[in-house]
Amino acid sequence: MSTNLLSTSATVGFGGVIQEYLWNCENQQLRVVYETLGKGSPLLLLPAFSSVSMRSEMGELARLLAPHFQVVAVDWPGFGESSRPSLNYRPEIYQQFLSDFIPAVFNTAITVVAAGHAASYVLQVAVKQPAIFSRIVLLAPTWRGPLPTMGATPEIAGIVRGLVRSQIIGQALYKLNTVPSFLSFMYRRHVFADAARMLTPSFIEKKWQTTQQPGARFASAAFVTGNLDAVREQSDFLALVRSLSVPLMVVIGESSPPKSREEMNAIAALPKVKSVVIPGSLGLHEEYPAEVLDAVGDFLFSPT
Repeated sequence: MSTNLLSTSATVGFGGVIQEYLWNCENQQLRVVYETLGKGSPLLLLPAFSSVSMRSEMGELARLLAPHFQVVAVDWPGFGESSRPSLNYRPEIYQQFLSDFIPAVFNTAITVVAAGHAASYVLQVAVKQPAIFSRIVLLAPTWRGPLPTMGATPEIAGIVRGLVRSQIIGQALYKLNTVPSFLSFMYRRHVFADAARMLTPSFIEKKWQTTQQPGARFASAAFVTGNLDAVREQSDFLALVRSLSVPLMVVIGESSPPKSREEMNAIAALPKVKSVVIPGSLGLHEEYPAEVLDAVGDFLFSPT
């Protein structure tokens, strides 16, 4: 495992220093891209899992945090500009990735700000290795993938995942579900609260481009079908929060989908969890970054 400076000419970042972390996973060396901006105590930004997951969705928040922290944002393995091999993407891979990446890149306890599905992975690592983190912020945290949320059984989800992974049918199905019009529909449905303001043609073009990278369908299919769900029941997720010894704050979007909002409210109701409701939905970190910073500022800057 090592880190090396990347050429920035072929990358899509937010103005920081772009580097790669070479990570050995299942007898393969994966290239994981991350970006660093600012100086100060270290802060890790973890984007939400989705078909369009990329570190740049945290870009404006990173720029706002950079005067106060050394901000690192990463493209998860299988997403963004990181390698996208045809692995059987599952929670163990991402749990191991965080356990390896954090001590390789940082030499002190860090603040972590994690969006969406990244929440479960951060909590699991924090429960096992609490000294890694100084504080945790979860932005619109989720733990259940789209198909399970819609009521699909594990058997149906597995069939869909297998079809998408297949060479010919899978690529066709994936392309149908990543055309710009469908991406716009999904953003309007549950990602942004003010989609008319956010969904410019250039925005959708950038999101569509990331879905067209070689191998993009594998990790995406795993997320959509629930194969990246690190926990299977709400009680398991809440148990992780109860077991946590690291200070935790949860940011909830007031326009979040009803099922997701119920899950977030359950976290916020637990003892010792700080919480706040701000404008936005599941993509509040990208749509309302200034409001996010305002909401979590006291928590981030308070002494541990």
